[in-house]
Amino acid sequence: MDAGSLSQLRTEYAELETALADPAVHADQDRARKLGRRYAELSAVVKAARELDTARADLEAARELADEDAAFAAEAEELAARIPVLETKLTELLLPRDPHDSADVLLEVKSGEGGEESALFAGDLLRMYLRYAERHGWKAEVLDGTESDLGGYKDVTVAIKSKGTDPDGVWARLKFEGGVHRVQRVPVTESQGRIHTSAAGVLVVPEIEDAEDFAEIPDKDLRVDVYRSSGKGGQSVNTTDSAVRITHLPTGIVVSCQNERSQLQNKARAMQVLRARLLAAAEEEAAKQASDARRSQIRTVDRSERVRTYNFPENRISDHRVGYKAHNLEAVLDGDLDGVLDALAEADRTERLASSAG
Repeated sequence: MDAGSLSQLRTEYAELETALADPAVHADQDRARKLGRRYAELSAVVKAARELDTARADLEAARELADEDAAFAAEAEELAARIPVLETKLTELLLPRDPHDSADVLLEVKSGEGGEESALFAGDLLRMYLRYAERHGWKAEVLDGTESDLGGYKDVTVAIKSKGTDPDGVWARLKFEGGVHRVQRVPVTESQGRIHTSAAGVLVVPEIEDAEDFAEIPDKDLRVDVYRSSGKGGQSVNTTDSAVRITHLPTGIVVSCQNERSQLQNKARAMQVLRARLLAAAEEEAAKQASDARRSQIRTVDRSERVRTYNFPENRISDHRVGYKAHNLEAVLDGDLDGVLDALAEADRTERLASSAG
């Protein structure tokens, strides 16, 4: 990024600082949250730029005084070595960011081949993400789900929201989770003690905050069905038709919500999920059409891609995209996901740096 662009970011930072000091801005919590996230994002950039400016000025001064005092010569050497480190740090911060990094997410888990064992594994994955959200102080809300007879999930949708203004929000951490997750273990339904392989699909999409981020969906493109909320095994747990299922006819995308108190609330929530799904599909298609060379192989929500294996006999988790392996499967399933997520984020960062250099 050139000096002019960095100057623009400094100006934007100052404007955001002024805006966030205005009590009127905080009357609109959504706007204040959005401005706060952008301010936090730019804070790291401005801090790094200031550190680099100071180091360069100090180096110039130290070199001027080095002939008079050997201590300044030593200081000049230290500063000369530190400046490239600061320059690299600033370059990394100025890399194009995923515009959704601060967004909350909608996460879906669906059982695949493997029958009841796959549904049990889908339930394990759901609990893993719920525990991870709890560890980070995020709010997780199950919007809809179909339980299996043994307590697993045939499918389940959960909304995960952060409570702060961190520029690296829920999406920044969980966006690499989409794909096929495979499990190798002895199912509870297996009487012979044989190891089986089954799988569940995970889809993660950023949740849309602003209605203007997506065009209004014509009513003719929607089929809305209402039904009674159901619980384990499909039995009705509600005497009114409050649950809502919406089908987007042009794409075939189906979303449903049954956990809100009224049909109107469930429909509004389902429409929010549908918009997020449609936006994610549109962005995915645009990336394919543009043949984006920077698009990482780990940035995919294609369920056909096997992304991770959970091997119980060896207590091993393996992420096939970055060659990550660890023998702490029990801890991972209890929500200790940071090791594998850090490896995925580092691979993405390295690729983006290489792309910017090229």
